[in-house]
Amino acid sequence: MQGLAGAYLAARMATVENDFRAAARYFMQAALQDPDDIFLQDSALVALASAGEVDQAVALAERLFDEDRPTDLSGLLRRAQLARAGDWDALVSLIDTTRNPDLPLDQDLMDGTIRAWALLGAGRASDAVAAFEAMTVSEDLAPIVNYHLALARALAGDYESADRLIAQSEAGGHLMGLMARVQILSQLDRRDEALALLDSLEGIEAEPQLLDLRQRLDQDQPVPFDVISGPEDGIAHLLLSFASALASSPDPEPLSLIHARLAAWIAPQNPEARLMAAQLLQDRQQFDLAEAEFEAVRRMGQMRPQAELSRIDALSQADRRDEAEKAALALTAAYPDLPQSWIALGDVMRQQEKYAEAVPSYDTALDLLAEAPPEVRWFPLYARGIALERAGQFDRAEADLLAALQIRPDHASLLNYLGYSWIDRNENLERALEMIQRAAELSPGDGYILDSLAWAYYRLGRYDEAVAPMEQAIATMASDPLVNDHLGDIYWMVGRQREAQIQWQRALSLEPGESGEVDPDRIRAKLDRGLTAVLEDEGDPVASQPGQAPQTEADATE
Repeated sequence: MQGLAGAYLAARMATVENDFRAAARYFMQAALQDPDDIFLQDSALVALASAGEVDQAVALAERLFDEDRPTDLSGLLRRAQLARAGDWDALVSLIDTTRNPDLPLDQDLMDGTIRAWALLGAGRASDAVAAFEAMTVSEDLAPIVNYHLALARALAGDYESADRLIAQSEAGGHLMGLMARVQILSQLDRRDEALALLDSLEGIEAEPQLLDLRQRLDQDQPVPFDVISGPEDGIAHLLLSFASALASSPDPEPLSLIHARLAAWIAPQNPEARLMAAQLLQDRQQFDLAEAEFEAVRRMGQMRPQAELSRIDALSQADRRDEAEKAALALTAAYPDLPQSWIALGDVMRQQEKYAEAVPSYDTALDLLAEAPPEVRWFPLYARGIALERAGQFDRAEADLLAALQIRPDHASLLNYLGYSWIDRNENLERALEMIQRAAELSPGDGYILDSLAWAYYRLGRYDEAVAPMEQAIATMASDPLVNDHLGDIYWMVGRQREAQIQWQRALSLEPGESGEVDPDRIRAKLDRGLTAVLEDEGDPVASQPGQAPQTEADATE
């Protein structure tokens, strides 16, 4: 379609698919077609900022201001532009002349905090402190504002006040806040307290920045205050707080990504901003854009395990499994004592069906977790059980799956996996049926579990009872060749031969050979001679599909 309609519809489709680059391109085309439509201009700002094309977004926002047509988003972009440029007087003036007059400044977390930082940047330190302190009267704002005031005090060298304020703030809830508090304690020569704070943290081995701080303190080396270097960093911290809050809401806001992008644009060397942008892009299935941000984090210095684990997951989801494997191998080499790195490597191997190669990775992870609480060990036990079962080592697999089941006795997928594995081997059929029935209660409507339930009834010779759950399974998994094949077998056993043939023909049409789970020659034999004759010849084999195995721990907990 030519003209405005085509560009607009293409932009809307790209937005639905979170294809920010395409959305930006088409919204800009639409905005050129109708430059008076402020909705199109604002939509272009959203797409440009989300795609990381912040320079273009800022230029468009500046034009809207020049044309006296500002929007809320263009106002935020203009604030970011002035903060990045260090034009503090202009930033104070912009806030004073364009902010929402219905919201008192001391109750406006965004504009109030940005204005206070801008006052500090303009050399008006006493006015900046007064502006921060005015906002701390609000109980809702005080924890965040005290954190920013503590950073401002520390930046000015007033570490006593900074220490008092940061203890009353929300600093303990995020990495940068913890680093700031440790650095402030160090400046006050309270190294023992700083070390005690670091030693009280769980998972510090996965945070190289905290490990580096601890090593410096332990060796009595200088620990400077460098969490922020100026007001622009403080504003970036504020934007990150907004990004985090918006992202964690029940219905995540698109603005969360924009705030993270702006934080990274204002403070390009802030690894937390880059990491948050990467994770938000990953959540939106924009893996190539996410990889650029993960790579930026890597270039900043030490490899960040949390960033690398997210990156490995992003590469896997983007079907870039070779790169994911290389990243996981690099992470295990850099952090050989970090169990999560070995679990990630095992998961990547399983995703590539390298089951035998996945097992040693899970072995290492479980050795490292030998003294860990059972809840921490359950997933690597489950994952190793899957890898062992697929590698043909069922005795070891059974032991792992039973051990995982002791920790998570009501985990539907785990119950189903072990139950189906027993059914597949024609073992423990009654117990397997009970387990799968429980899985179906816990996760009603799951096609894989319904398939397992029906197949359990089939193996027990309870063919009539197998019909309903298998028909329910086919309703949710109509294009699965194995489920169609199973339904054909069940129909045959209840005397519905014509319907059985239809299901087998349907299974063949779905190219079952590609999955490796169904033998197309066996289906053809059933169509030619019937299931009864095939079973007599084969000794009653069963195709194997123990259910949809989780790819990662996040999949297993959904």
